[in-house]
Amino acid sequence: MWHYFRNNSNGNTTIRLAWTTDIHLNFLKMAAIEQWLCQVAVDKPDVLLITGDIGEATDLAKHLIHMVERLDIPIYFILGNHDYYRGSVESVRETVTKLHHQYDKLNWLPLCDVVKLNEKTALVGHGGWADGGYGDFLRSGVVLNDYIMIKDLAACKLHMPQVLQEIRRLGQEAGDYLRKVLPAAAETYQQVYVALHAPPFQEAAWHEGRTPTDQDIHLPHFTCKAAGDAVLYAAIQYPETQFTVLCGHTHGEGEVQLRPNLRVLTGGAEYGYPQIKQVFTVQSEAK
Repeated sequence: MWHYFRNNSNGNTTIRLAWTTDIHLNFLKMAAIEQWLCQVAVDKPDVLLITGDIGEATDLAKHLIHMVERLDIPIYFILGNHDYYRGSVESVRETVTKLHHQYDKLNWLPLCDVVKLNEKTALVGHGGWADGGYGDFLRSGVVLNDYIMIKDLAACKLHMPQVLQEIRRLGQEAGDYLRKVLPAAAETYQQVYVALHAPPFQEAAWHEGRTPTDQDIHLPHFTCKAAGDAVLYAAIQYPETQFTVLCGHTHGEGEVQLRPNLRVLTGGAEYGYPQIKQVFTVQSEAK
């Protein structure tokens, strides 16, 4: 892993972690992408975290390479559902795995397990998947472009029970991964940032200024319950560790404190206007 540290006047180790989500660079021309990267550079982050929906399968690698070469700082990222559009789950993951090994500063979080930011703080992440775990998926009547534009889901031919089975499998991958890495992080670090794409809780699925009710037809398509179950379990088991979840997907913005040690930030987004959602100052006393 590559980690860049900045020492302030008090001799403390400080890392500026910039977080962005749902940037959808495939909607932008190169001049607009360059303008956005200049805006990122102005914030002078030491690390950039992207919580999914970077582009589409056909241009994802191009955008990732351009960002890491242009910014020349460590980039940690997860994949969102749009990143698989016009491709398959396997082919996209093969592509980002190769990039992860080819570029020292380009890091796909599921291959990193626990990333040490400093002595007190760690980062973990998995893209997850809106898995139909909340609400009534089969009665929602919602047909996402995912079910048409991602080969694995398109193969279900809109037979929704089969689609549900597939997204449940993908969501459970995230849950299983988090159940493995979160205890390892919590046993060592006081603060753990958890990067996800789909919100892991109903209360965090912000959209148009509110969170969905149990009857909301969009609820099953907004959230990854399997990931939420894993995060909540870790928060209960490790009450002295602070967990901060960073997610996106719904394009709505909001914050919820689910437990004294569990906070979820959902980043808002608008097509064509990527933004840095927040810059976190991660600091600990230098040894």
